[in-house]
Amino acid sequence: MERGSRDEMLGRLAAAVWSVTAAHPTRVAIDGPPAAGKTTLADELAVVLRAQGRDVIRATIDDFLFPRAQRYPRGEYSAEGCYFDTHDHDALNRVLLDPLGPDGDRRIQLAVYDHTSDSVLSPAVITAPLDAVLVFDGVFLMRPELIDRWDLRIFVSTALDATVDRAVIRESRVSSQAEVERRWRERYIPSQKFYFTTVRPTDHADIILHNDEPQQPALADRTHGTTERPTHPGAFHAT
Repeated sequence: MERGSRDEMLGRLAAAVWSVTAAHPTRVAIDGPPAAGKTTLADELAVVLRAQGRDVIRATIDDFLFPRAQRYPRGEYSAEGCYFDTHDHDALNRVLLDPLGPDGDRRIQLAVYDHTSDSVLSPAVITAPLDAVLVFDGVFLMRPELIDRWDLRIFVSTALDATVDRAVIRESRVSSQAEVERRWRERYIPSQKFYFTTVRPTDHADIILHNDEPQQPALADRTHGTTERPTHPGAFHAT
């Protein structure tokens, strides 16, 4: 594991993207807990890649949510609901990840849901260039429904307790500190612990970014052998 400046880290990540050889667009997953720094990293990496001449497609799991009425059948603070009921993985694969894959036609849509209006979207279909890079951030991206769709897997790691403090700062304008802390400690952190236990996302990551100190991140490259991938978990045991 090597620690360096943020610019150095972004340069290494960009080099990793360029090193991917595929006869279709490169699909990059940026996974990690809520408030770990995934979106910031994805935006920064997109800027670097564009400056290097790559066509970049930016997308996020937040645009592939189920409508609110479908997201909370187990309750707003349910950790089980966070993992199983939140994201429309079938739609994500159908309109974005599979079209960019080996047998895809590169005709894609970047969203199926508008968070601000809580409404279903049907944006225009666009055709991605053959050498494009999809930089996609979100939670639970190494889960069985998605794991085979990525060409480069990056996991942003940080202490789960630290994400609570970051979330309080980030969401202070729209939510009270008590509400944010409850949502993290009852919903988000237990769902991440379940994910770590059942899916073991860092076992599947090509690169792990330790982001406890964002201005001095540390990168750990992984060399994968044959890894048995977990089947979809049938029970929820987070504590």
